[in-house]
Amino acid sequence: MATTVTQAFREFQTNLNITELQGSTVSTRQQNVRDAVASELAVLDDFLTGSYRRHTLIAPLSEADIDVFIVLDPKYHESGGQASLLDRVRRVLLKTYPKTPRISRNGQAVTITFGDFRVDVVPGFYRNGGGYLIPDSVRGQWIGTNPKRHVELWSESNTAHGGDLVPLMKMLKCWNRAHSALLTSFHLETLTREVLTGVTIHNSPSGARFVFDRARAPVLSGGTGDPAGYGDNVARYLDTYSKRSDAHGRLDTAYTKASEAEALERDGKTTAAIVVWSLSRARRRIGPRSCWPDDSGSTPARCLWGFWRCSCANRTP
Repeated sequence: MATTVTQAFREFQTNLNITELQGSTVSTRQQNVRDAVASELAVLDDFLTGSYRRHTLIAPLSEADIDVFIVLDPKYHESGGQASLLDRVRRVLLKTYPKTPRISRNGQAVTITFGDFRVDVVPGFYRNGGGYLIPDSVRGQWIGTNPKRHVELWSESNTAHGGDLVPLMKMLKCWNRAHSALLTSFHLETLTREVLTGVTIHNSPSGARFVFDRARAPVLSGGTGDPAGYGDNVARYLDTYSKRSDAHGRLDTAYTKASEAEALERDGKTTAAIVVWSLSRARRRIGPRSCWPDDSGSTPARCLWGFWRCSCANRTP
């Protein structure tokens, strides 16, 4: 068990990484999916994107999405054909994966639900002026975006922060997942990058506290632009005041707890600080029940959320 807050965060960070074997499985699987689409459709380019490519994917892999971007020949483009394009890609994938539990159209992608993780296949076209157009079958629109630029921006920002930005993003995504995932992963990453631009991350605890604080206002306002500059609002899903208020409340509670934990550490109360970092509103665990001890009080050998396992000693019903 960690004896310092720094060590606790380091353990937490390590436990958010997928294993080398899982990484190998992801690499093989995503390439097979890309080959399956290319075997039936005219593909101009294909590449990995999303959190896996931005290096912000977090364990467990079973709860993650691996994003594959497919640039198709413009002959498949129709002005109002967003849903039909996704259905075409779905039919192609069903030929290769007829026994896969579920292959479904999912807003802007076709999601293949394998037994161990999901793959989102995002079809798109080259966009005049740069970037790409992807289908939004829910709104019936074509959306401009550039996932390759997102990867470049994340890498540039992470370098500017001495390699500390991406690990912090991953920790914050873990917090978000454990608190009902009211924010999408990409939105939270975008917020984190924006509020920390020009700011020095002195350490993970203060970085987390700073993001919890500064992300509250933009979340409540409901406006966060695509960092690649294509004008789309990545916070569009927070389309009611109630949704924005709920997300704001989670951030507000997290900020209060983070400030309390930092104060305890400054007073030399390290153990208490670690415990507070492990708690949320109403003393709910940030980690899942699998991280909690059984009735005998023993703790699992490896809790996915790293140092948050120390909260197991204070389990509530």
